[in-house]
Amino acid sequence: MGYYDQDYQEPPRRQKGNRGGWFLAGITGAVLGGLLVLFGAPAVNDFVNGRFEPDTENGGAAEPAGPEKQVSVDVSSDITNIVSKVSSSVVGVINIQQSGFWEEDGGSGEAGTGSGVIYKKAGNSAFVVTNHHVIEGASQVEISLSDGTRVQAKILGSDRLTDLAVLEVSSENIKNVAPFGNSDKVKPGEPSIAIGNPLGLQFAGSVTQGIISGTERAIPIDENGDGQPDWNSEVLQTDAAINPGNSGGALINIDGKVIGINSMKIAESSVEGIGLAIPVNVAKPVIEDLEKYGEVRRPYLGLSMRSLDEVSSYHQQETLKLPKDITRGVVVFEAEPLSPAGKAGLKEMDVITKMDGQDIKDIIQLRKVLYELKPGDTVSITYYRSGEKKSVDVRLGESQSQGS
Repeated sequence: MGYYDQDYQEPPRRQKGNRGGWFLAGITGAVLGGLLVLFGAPAVNDFVNGRFEPDTENGGAAEPAGPEKQVSVDVSSDITNIVSKVSSSVVGVINIQQSGFWEEDGGSGEAGTGSGVIYKKAGNSAFVVTNHHVIEGASQVEISLSDGTRVQAKILGSDRLTDLAVLEVSSENIKNVAPFGNSDKVKPGEPSIAIGNPLGLQFAGSVTQGIISGTERAIPIDENGDGQPDWNSEVLQTDAAINPGNSGGALINIDGKVIGINSMKIAESSVEGIGLAIPVNVAKPVIEDLEKYGEVRRPYLGLSMRSLDEVSSYHQQETLKLPKDITRGVVVFEAEPLSPAGKAGLKEMDVITKMDGQDIKDIIQLRKVLYELKPGDTVSITYYRSGEKKSVDVRLGESQSQGS
């Protein structure tokens, strides 16, 4: 079916006879039409071009023609200005791994790429924070600057528990660093901007915008792969698009300050717009330890533990001999004899219910309380042994691993 005109009407039929009159009328109409075009065209042209003036002699008021104007559209905004200042501080991180002896090339190859944030420049060195999983297993790491320059990087340290790592590079080609903000003041609904390298360096410096969808989200982390959560990672939730390759990039606020290190997204077919970032206030002490010591200096008890709710009610009553009102806590499965807890007298089958004056519900909470302390601090622990309530003071040691 073709196009049609709604106002189309069928033309009237022509009547027969009086052909001479028709011819004369046609000639007259043509002459009149020509005269109208000859004398009327200049006035029409003036009207179209804004030069038509009303008849002032008969009372019409003349209005001066307005000046010609050129309209320009300025697309600059707070967002574009922020991105222009921060984007050069977000880099690509290339994980290079040594090939095996039997592999064809027998050399090194790129195992993956992620993102990183230049947060500090001191003398001849600049420092980059990224995710632990971005550089995990790397025999060599390079960073790719915003202008495409690739620079060799040194891994100063990484931490699996918080999924953070710190790199050191030459500051020769580094112009800008990204300032840290205060993630404790972030509120749901405020704008957020993610900058990184989704799907590799092909899309380097990609910018996505959204809002903070939630704060103080807790994501269970199974550190040792035993199927049980060992830690709850505190994260910010945003609907700014975060894709593979964005890991380690910057989540910034409307002031152009880094409020989070992009870490992960919920990658399920039924889920859309749930990206997660490590709050910068959580990351700062970890970054400082990695930069200074090459590891995170955490307090150490020397215990192997399980949450009490993993133990059947039968064994809670018959084996551990707990009072019926004690249903939450942590069970000691093993105490290293020369560890701080072992020296303080804690033993297998003890059930810890309080630490540093706080109720302990499970192993995740125990580690949260423990990691708020420092090596060398003395902490009070309340526990049950064969149904009897006891307490002991433990002077914390320094962890040489990720254990408790």
